[in-house]
Amino acid sequence: MKTSRTKETVLVGLSGGVDSAVAASLLKENGHDLIGVTMKVYDGSVSLNEGARHACFGPGEDEDIESAATVCEFLGIPFHVIDLRTEYRNHVLDYFRGEYLSGRTPNPCVVCNQRLKFGFLWEKAGQAGIDFDFFATGHYARVEKVGNRWLLKRAADRAKDQSYFLHALTRDQLSRTLLPLGGYTKPEVRALARSLGYQSADRAESQDFMPDGDYAPLFDKKDIREGDIVDEGGNVLGKHRGIVHYTIGQRKGLGIAAAEPLYVIKIDAKHHRIVVGDKRRVFARGLVVTDLNLIAIEKLDRPYDVTVKIRLNHKGAPATASPL
Repeated sequence: MKTSRTKETVLVGLSGGVDSAVAASLLKENGHDLIGVTMKVYDGSVSLNEGARHACFGPGEDEDIESAATVCEFLGIPFHVIDLRTEYRNHVLDYFRGEYLSGRTPNPCVVCNQRLKFGFLWEKAGQAGIDFDFFATGHYARVEKVGNRWLLKRAADRAKDQSYFLHALTRDQLSRTLLPLGGYTKPEVRALARSLGYQSADRAESQDFMPDGDYAPLFDKKDIREGDIVDEGGNVLGKHRGIVHYTIGQRKGLGIAAAEPLYVIKIDAKHHRIVVGDKRRVFARGLVVTDLNLIAIEKLDRPYDVTVKIRLNHKGAPATASPL
């Protein structure tokens, strides 16, 4: 990464994985003064499988913290662990539960980045007397200043691009953010890690929110009780295992025999039902959105031609964004 910002102090968020380790190494190579930091978010309040692969929230956290500390020792930089267990429970876990129980599919990574990693972490680091100019992570995305605006842009490696997870960052947050991996591909980052001798160079990726993607331990038994699977006419077609196990567009795991494939088209939280229909009923020509983050424009005062992504792996659809 080439940058005109030199000798500023950069707080580097380390996860224990290869991406953040290489990001830190690139920043040090460019002459920055670095301070390593890791969030502690797992409080043990949820019983999870100790042997499952690592995830953002789980018992493998101690090993990840140890790995991050090793990176800082290798680079010869200070290392701090910031306790955000309460904030994570209140702002990520409670949000996650609430969305599922309301019949919506949450994205905990977006909330965690905006509120915790680029929010409470900065705040608590400052309270602990850690002074820094910029914050850096190993996300694959880019931050650029165009005119007087800081913009979030996609990574050079479109297959790895993580700008979707960072889309809620404010202008102020972006102005203090460095993303050294934005111009690299994942194979290039792994090659750099090997050349630097990082043991994490070939470590399997872990992007799950919960170990093995199993969310059930977060919910009370009353929240994952059985209910009816119905068609749009209300006819009962089968039973579901609890609405928290389903999401719009889901086809597999319904356990219903039908002449044509059925998909989840609605989660009726009020009546504890899953509504299914054929593939045509999954699609829509538009949607109403809230919480727009207008970092590229001052306000949405007229129709704009945009590309819309409704999930991480969605390639994006051309659309027109208009104010209501």
